[in-house]
Amino acid sequence: MPINSFLYPSKNVPTSYEVANSCRFNSADSPSLKDGDGSAPAGNRQKFTFSVWFKRAKLGVTQMFAASAYSSGDEGYLYISGGDVLVWHHSSSGMGQLVTTQKFMDVGAWYHLVWSVDTTQSTASNRMKFYINGSQVTSFSTETYPDEDKELYWNVGGTYYPWIGRRHGGDYFDGYLAEIVHIDNAQLAATSFGEFDSDSPNIWKPKDVSDLTFGTAGYHLDFEDSSELGKDVSGQGNHFGTVANLAAADQATDSPTNNFAVCNSLDNFSTGGTFSEANLQTQSTTSNRGIFTATHGVSSGVWYWEIKTSATGGTNSGDQWNYIGIAGDVGASNTDNILGNAGTDSRKSREYALQAVDGSLYTNGDSGATYAESFTEGDILGFKLDLDNNRLYVSKNGQWADGSGNFDESNPTGYITIGAASTTNSGFYFPAWGDGGINVNKTWQLNFGGSSGFSISSGNQDPNGYGNFEYDTKSGYAICTKNIGEFGG
Repeated sequence: MPINSFLYPSKNVPTSYEVANSCRFNSADSPSLKDGDGSAPAGNRQKFTFSVWFKRAKLGVTQMFAASAYSSGDEGYLYISGGDVLVWHHSSSGMGQLVTTQKFMDVGAWYHLVWSVDTTQSTASNRMKFYINGSQVTSFSTETYPDEDKELYWNVGGTYYPWIGRRHGGDYFDGYLAEIVHIDNAQLAATSFGEFDSDSPNIWKPKDVSDLTFGTAGYHLDFEDSSELGKDVSGQGNHFGTVANLAAADQATDSPTNNFAVCNSLDNFSTGGTFSEANLQTQSTTSNRGIFTATHGVSSGVWYWEIKTSATGGTNSGDQWNYIGIAGDVGASNTDNILGNAGTDSRKSREYALQAVDGSLYTNGDSGATYAESFTEGDILGFKLDLDNNRLYVSKNGQWADGSGNFDESNPTGYITIGAASTTNSGFYFPAWGDGGINVNKTWQLNFGGSSGFSISSGNQDPNGYGNFEYDTKSGYAICTKNIGEFGG
């Protein structure tokens, strides 16, 4: 089961060390980083440590963190399996195999993984260790350690160059990777890369790794240079010079020290709905109505996000089936599956959605007076959610609704009065969107500020300097943990 299927606000954990960036991997693009062109440096094949922070997007499929490149039928893999467990695997005898019983299915949280190896250890269980969020993993469904003094197919160098985000046969990572560190010639514990917060001892956070000794084949990828995402900042010069299907737009500010909202693939009422672009794009199917929500909920403060309606299809693809707004609570059964439509589910009374065909407002099946005008494919809707005054404002392509049928205001004026939020789980509001037609196929692209499912040309930030938005946030804040920590959610 997920640790946190949905993120409700909690106190933000301050840290003296900030991870500014991550890299977004969309598996459909076949993204990867490769070190060298057949001349990667050789390192210690018995003793090394690999550390990575990761935020998953796609579940139930095999996804690689790192691999030693294919050569002569030998390759080592560190990955999440289709069963959502952590695996080290190598087909050659004596190399060992570890498969955790713990599953990693939280799409709204960052995890920290440390893989620590020293095959010279006389005690088998000391030869290979996993740490997750600072704690050593001790429960495995498969627990076979490398032979003593075994040289693994890792740090071989030459044609055995390291790969990030894939293996020779594919299995591309889908989600976000940050603070990738490889230490050659040392078996280190998780405490070399992170620490428990002194005020919140259950919270594991990153710490500065610049003083570590990286070794000949070591590297540190921090993704702070969008023009060179494979840049090694360890000082060893082990750059990942082959950057495949990753662009500057894949640099994200969603990070272990400032976690941004994304689409919540665990709250998908359309069973056939699909997620892509590291959970920044959703698509319904022609056979299922769908409601989609974000991972982060808020109950106070003023917030901003953007949604772009993209491709339409199906036999009934009209914009009347496009609903975008907010929903209270998540995870409840919803047999109706139309945002803002009437239903028996208690959350239906706390859904507010605009219908694309005419801009009319729907809540619990009640369509009131037209709030705005129609919107269609290619339009970017901006949402300002003011939970201090129980108001929702909506814009189209930078122009705000006047509340009486038009998007013609330069500033938020006309608003939708919403029910008050509360600090209970059922009181939070979440960005929400979906379709209401059984023969509709629609795509939505999301921007919560940490990265975007669509191209950004304006670079607008919120008042705290967070996010990257197409339009002015009008004093609304990006939905991220730093802002949630400041405003209490």
